[in-house]
Amino acid sequence: QVQLVESGGGLVQAGGSLKLSCAASGSFFSIIAMGWYRQAPGKQRELVAAMTSGGSLRYADSVKGRFTISRDNAKMTVYLQMNSLKPEDTAVYYCNVGVVVGVGEYEYWGQGTQVTVSS
Repeated sequence: QVQLVESGGGLVQAGGSLKLSCAASGSFFSIIAMGWYRQAPGKQRELVAAMTSGGSLRYADSVKGRFTISRDNAKMTVYLQMNSLKPEDTAVYYCNVGVVVGVGEYEYWGQGTQVTVSS
């Protein structure tokens, strides 16, 4: 079982910054990838940013140049630095982690953290 603890959400004015954190713990062999998704009211959950264990990065077009994903392997923590925030970034942000447990691969989700950007 893997536990994900998210932090860092909140209310910020447009143009401001927030940094999200997601710490993983539990019994697993290795991490395949870590990333962030978001879901705004009435919309589907979408990928924001992701990083594989090999260091490959992927960003949604809407956040390129503004958001940066990073990780601390020793702390098994993934971060999302969000700059130049816009009202349309308002959503619940979810951490997502893919891990290897035994011979299988599994995906886990954090509980979600609210990010609200006021205009």
